[in-house]
Amino acid sequence: MWLRTSCDLTFDITVSTPFVLMLRPRSGAQQWIASEQYKLVPSVPVFEFTDNYGNLCQRLIAPPGPFGIHTSAEVMTSDHIDRAPGAPFVEIQNLPESALNYLLPSRFCESDRFSQMANSITAGYQPGYDQVAAIEAWLRANVRYESQSSDIQISATEVNTRGWGVCRDLAHVGIALCRSLSIPARMVVGYLHDLEPMELHAWFEAYVADRWYTFDATQIQLHAGYVAIGYGRDAADVAVYNQFGPALYPQAQKVRVQLINEPGFTDWGMT
Repeated sequence: MWLRTSCDLTFDITVSTPFVLMLRPRSGAQQWIASEQYKLVPSVPVFEFTDNYGNLCQRLIAPPGPFGIHTSAEVMTSDHIDRAPGAPFVEIQNLPESALNYLLPSRFCESDRFSQMANSITAGYQPGYDQVAAIEAWLRANVRYESQSSDIQISATEVNTRGWGVCRDLAHVGIALCRSLSIPARMVVGYLHDLEPMELHAWFEAYVADRWYTFDATQIQLHAGYVAIGYGRDAADVAVYNQFGPALYPQAQKVRVQLINEPGFTDWGMT
């Protein structure tokens, strides 16, 4: 399926402010970026780099006054979300080095505190994909999803105690539970077609059967339309913008995801 994604951010800058942005999606196994636009108003010099997780990041200094960031992309995504009941657990010694960092506790995913809980949730399930699916189902049933309910980032243990949270909170608990079972798990931030209300979204991926699979406890049933922007250990690694200096929040943020037809690319397929 073809999607057009866009994100517009508007700030009122009081002093020259350094930013690190993460707003450019990359092509990968589940998505192809056919075209994109990236506009800054006013225009300023931008230096792009790739972070430790393979994300495209942009450094800049925003001048005082109104400052706008406008991004859009036309993306071909997979027509379905791969599911793999029974897919096996990967022994630690057989994991790729790139997955090892996703086994460890991190700032918002204290996996060392979830072992007993994870073993209880997954009792009787085959190690690997079925354990993660059980965690996803448990989250959906036991942690209430409340979109746009909190701007404060809290950890997986705090979310578990509170019993509700936004998309990133449910992802944090899912990641912590997976890692406590020695299943690599990572945070993903990006877009989701037909998300209501429309905003940037977060979910998690788990590594089983030698590949990453998508899990999202905020959705009753997974459907196509995910576009990833960034990957990391938790939300601290995947902020779409970080600014340095006096506290600064967007005056406006508008996110759109549209289903489109691209006649020039109709013969292309995902692999």
